[in-house]
Amino acid sequence: MDEDRPAAAPTQEADAAATPAPAPERGQGNPHHPAAHSGGLLGLALGALGVVFGDIGTSPLYAMQTVFAIDDNAVKPTPGDVYGIVSLIFWSITLVVSVKYVTFVMRADNDGEGGIMALAALVRSIGGKTARRAAVVLTLGVLGASLFYGDSLITPAISVLSAVEGIEVARPELADVVLPIGIAILAVLFLVQRWGTHRVGRLFGPVMVLWFLVLAALGIPHIVERPGVLAGLSPTYAFWFIGDRPYTAFLAMGAVVLVITGAEALYADMGHFGRRPIRVAWFALAFPALILNYLGQAALLLNDPRAIDSPFYRLAPGWAQLPLVVLATFATVIASQAVISGAFSVSRQAMRLGYLPRLTVRHTSSHESGQIYLPMVNWLLFAGVLVLMVAFRSSDKLATAYGLAVTGTLLLTTSLLLLLARTSWGWAWWKVILLGVVLGGLELLFFAANLTKIAHGGWLPLLIALCVVVVMTTWQRGRRIITARRIDREGALREFVDELRGSGIDRVPGTAVFPHPTNATAPLALRANVEFNHVLHERVVIVSMLSEEVPHVPPGDRLTVDDLGDPADGIVHVTARFGFQDVQDIPAVVAQARGLHPELDVDAESASYFVSRMTIERCDRPGMRSWRKRLFIALSHNSASPATYFKLPLERTVVMGSRIEL
Repeated sequence: MDEDRPAAAPTQEADAAATPAPAPERGQGNPHHPAAHSGGLLGLALGALGVVFGDIGTSPLYAMQTVFAIDDNAVKPTPGDVYGIVSLIFWSITLVVSVKYVTFVMRADNDGEGGIMALAALVRSIGGKTARRAAVVLTLGVLGASLFYGDSLITPAISVLSAVEGIEVARPELADVVLPIGIAILAVLFLVQRWGTHRVGRLFGPVMVLWFLVLAALGIPHIVERPGVLAGLSPTYAFWFIGDRPYTAFLAMGAVVLVITGAEALYADMGHFGRRPIRVAWFALAFPALILNYLGQAALLLNDPRAIDSPFYRLAPGWAQLPLVVLATFATVIASQAVISGAFSVSRQAMRLGYLPRLTVRHTSSHESGQIYLPMVNWLLFAGVLVLMVAFRSSDKLATAYGLAVTGTLLLTTSLLLLLARTSWGWAWWKVILLGVVLGGLELLFFAANLTKIAHGGWLPLLIALCVVVVMTTWQRGRRIITARRIDREGALREFVDELRGSGIDRVPGTAVFPHPTNATAPLALRANVEFNHVLHERVVIVSMLSEEVPHVPPGDRLTVDDLGDPADGIVHVTARFGFQDVQDIPAVVAQARGLHPELDVDAESASYFVSRMTIERCDRPGMRSWRKRLFIALSHNSASPATYFKLPLERTVVMGSRIEL
């Protein structure tokens, strides 16, 4: 069913169905989740190269150039500085990506799924035994997700611009067309999102394999020409650089962090490929290719200091620079696609966990539930990316705004990882402290170095994150208030059903299905149907869709049936539990429930669906500040229709209105 339709009303009675139910305790999740292992190891590794490594794989385009341009060329292309930078780059990638993410963080899968929201939900379910601790854990997840949105805006802009800027190196007279070309490429990218990536996904892996092979091929000749650059892999050069020029090294750390942008994607996309294919792809190709390219750029700078204007493109001979621009553009489009898809996934997770209103979701593949398209998120991202490109106009200026979003997410992920290691993995305190000092200390240095760039664009990701945090917390708080006030109006479900049994109300043929958050209260749509139409259907099925803090709930564990005290009155309640990555489909639930109870011998294809839509009105009652009430009401006006969200058949869905004061 095509879900790409506008919302028809401000909010819906079923909004509270997004309230997470207590999740069962579990350890490290399920690394063998079927969604993560649907192909052979080599096929999955190839797919991981095409999706997971796009962002980090395109960092060589701008990272080294930014390091030597920072603070008016404070870092010089001298042997001491070059060896020091090479050492910082190598050990940053090794410690943050290879050790932290690939070795440790990828063990923390939530039923096979990754990403900071999934990690926060996992830590909360295992270690959040008190309300305060659970609130702190979810707050860390919300902050991380908010910073990810900043990354999702900056990555497409900086990646595509850095690729297209290669035109200036090969043809300086074409410098004026760089920005228009970049805008045109991104416009096409966002326009095709509605059709999904599954049709072109098979091309992503081979293109990125070629990209990483080219990265290695570009670097090797320069390393052979100047093999002494390999000495920069020793950590002693990093310590020497820091000790000899501490302030310059501190500033350089703010740009060195660009070599690990995209590390979070290794974890966020784990559910699509599994940890082993990602590890194989990383150590077999991506990691060595990146290091060879950075070493090649360093050797080039030692031989020709004038190459600091574009060390990546100057690795290639003149005849190969334009073809390299084309290949780099493909690679950066893939990198941009990865973060855009990630923003869709994070948005859906936030909706299921109750931090965003229900937005229109369109599934772009009939085989993969993770391939989704959210029109509102897509066009908000596109608008933000356009503003960034026009305002900053070049990749080196955008790089100053990039680091804070990345380093903030790194620190938050490390914090949640340490909590999980202590509460779930049973690590001794000395192990937790050691890992925290090594990884947290390095990432704290990265974060502090990027704080120096706040006035030069670093404020941007912080502003984006602040706006997202305000939206998420406002929606969560307002939803709780509205839910509590709606419950007051609904009354107890069992009392209402008892009244119906003794009322002698007329029963009409057919089945009526009422989406409702809980079995504790009566659906307003059911009350309205009885009070205004004075009839009750022969079969009444009340369905509660509960979102749990796990990515997936097996179909066999999904449904619970309650006959509400009388197995023969034609009224039954069905609770359907879903993970935050599962598709919520009420007709499918009704069809699956058939046969579980005598009262559920119904046909989902002929049933009528009754939904209550609530119009929220602002009042002077306490609970939220006035400006947050306005924001909540504005958000509710953009929430998706429950008929769309729950895949209800529009021709058999009845919407009944009601009003709630906020």
